[in-house]
Amino acid sequence: MSVESTTGPLTTESGAPVADNQNSETAGLGGPGLIQDQLLIEKLAHFNRERIPERIVHARGAGAYGTFTVTADVTKYTRAKFLSEVGKQTEMFARFSTVAGNLGAADAVRDPRGFALKFYTEEGNYDLVGNNTPIFFIKDAIKFPDFIHTQKRDPYTGSQEADNVWDFWGLSPEATHQVTWLFGDRGIPASYRHMDGFSSHTFQWSNEAGEVFWVKYHFKTDQGIKNLTSEEAAKVAGEDPDSHQRDLRESIERGDFPSWTVGVQIMPAAEAANYRFNPFDLTKVWPHEDYPVINFGKMELNRNPQNIFAEVEQSVFSPHHFVPGIGPSPDKMLQGRLFSYGDAHRYRVGINADHLPVNRPHATEARTHGRDGVMYDGRHAGAKNYEPNSFGGPVQTGRPLWEPFQLSGGVTGESAAPSHAEDDDFVQAGNLYRLMSEDEKERLISNLAGFIAKVSRDDIAQRAIENFRKADADYGKRLDAAVQALRG
Repeated sequence: MSVESTTGPLTTESGAPVADNQNSETAGLGGPGLIQDQLLIEKLAHFNRERIPERIVHARGAGAYGTFTVTADVTKYTRAKFLSEVGKQTEMFARFSTVAGNLGAADAVRDPRGFALKFYTEEGNYDLVGNNTPIFFIKDAIKFPDFIHTQKRDPYTGSQEADNVWDFWGLSPEATHQVTWLFGDRGIPASYRHMDGFSSHTFQWSNEAGEVFWVKYHFKTDQGIKNLTSEEAAKVAGEDPDSHQRDLRESIERGDFPSWTVGVQIMPAAEAANYRFNPFDLTKVWPHEDYPVINFGKMELNRNPQNIFAEVEQSVFSPHHFVPGIGPSPDKMLQGRLFSYGDAHRYRVGINADHLPVNRPHATEARTHGRDGVMYDGRHAGAKNYEPNSFGGPVQTGRPLWEPFQLSGGVTGESAAPSHAEDDDFVQAGNLYRLMSEDEKERLISNLAGFIAKVSRDDIAQRAIENFRKADADYGKRLDAAVQALRG
C-alpha cells in the first residue's frame, strides 16, 4: 500500500518546517492570538475548505479500481479500441452510490444504486453512467429536477415527505415500472457486490464500416444477487450506516475481488423505428426474447482508493465522455444528462476536475487548448492555446466518434417521445408484477402500502394506487386493500 513518507520534519503547505504544532502564537503568555501565526491561519483556512459541495444526487458512494477484460469478439459491432481483441485488458475505476441520500446517509436504504464506470482507454476515458436498475422513473430530462426535489428534503419540513413522493409519482404514470422494481425484492441490495448493473440508457455502437447498432449494457454480478428485506435493512442501517462501503473495501483488502460478467443487447439501427416499444424510452426494457444479452467482457475490482476524498469524492463521470465507436442515442433523458453531468462537476469540483489523477486519462494524454482556472497545473507550459496554429499544436482528426442518425421529426418545438405500437406506461410494470412469485408479490404490496399510507390526502393515495391498478388489476386491488387497512 502506497502511503506518504513520514520521515523528515512536519512542514507548512509551502514546505517550511514547523517548530510547534501544539501551541499557537500569542501576544505574551495568556494573551490574544496573533494573525502573523502562519501555521494557525493556514490550518484553519484549509480546514474550512476541506469539503466541496456534495453531489445533488449520488452523494453517498464508494469506489474502487479494477480491470475490464474482453472475453468475446465484438469488432463487427464497434470500432472502440479497448474492445478490439479478446483478452485485452483496460484499467478502470468504479463508483457505486445511493441516489437520494446525502453524504452522511446510511447505505442500506430503499433506493436505486448508481453504477458509474470509467475506462482508461488508449483513445481517452470512456465513462458509462448507469444504475442497478434497467429502467428509470421518468423519460425526459426536463422532469429530472422536479423528480429529485420530491425525493429530497421538503423546503418547509426539512424531511422527505410521502406526500411529495406519491403526489409526483401518481401524476407521472411512466414511473410505475420503476416504482414496482424499487419496492420489490431488489430494492435494497445487501451490498454493492451483490447487485447487477445496467447502462439503462440506449447507446450507439458503430463499426469500422460505419454500420450502426443500438445497445444496452448489462453487468451481471458473479457474487450472485443478494438483497435485504425492509426489516433487515432498518437494522443494518441503524447498526452500520457504512455497510456497503465497508463491505466493498474489506472484500478487496482480503483478496476477494468482486467481478461482473459484462454483456450487451444489440439492436440493428434499422429495426428501431418499427420496434414494438420505443427503444430510447428509459422507462422501458428490451425483452430478452427480442434481443438476448451477448456476453463480451469481465469486470473485476481489485484495488482500493488510498484517499476517499481525492479519488471517490473528486471522481467525476459524464456520459458525454465517449471514445471512437461509441456514442449517444436520441434517448431524451440521456440527451439531458450529456450536459448536466459535466456541468455539475465543473461547478462542484472545478473547471479542471478532469486533470485530477482519478479523472485524467491513464493510457493516453489529454491534448486541449483549455487553460487556466482553479486547480490549473500549468501542464501546457508555453504552448499555444488556439487552433489552428502553425506551431505544432494538436489538430482535429476529421472523423467523428460516432455515426450521425437520421432525423424525421418535422418542425422544432416541445414534444413527447414518439410512440410505438405497444408503448404505454403500464404494460411492462404489469409484466414485472406477473413474473413475481406469491411471496414476492406480498412483500411488494407491503412495501408500497407502508409508504403510501403515510400520505396526508386520500386523493394522492388513490391516484397512486390507480396507476398500479392499470398495470395489473390484482396488483391494484391488493394494494388498495393494504393501504386502506393501514389508513383505517
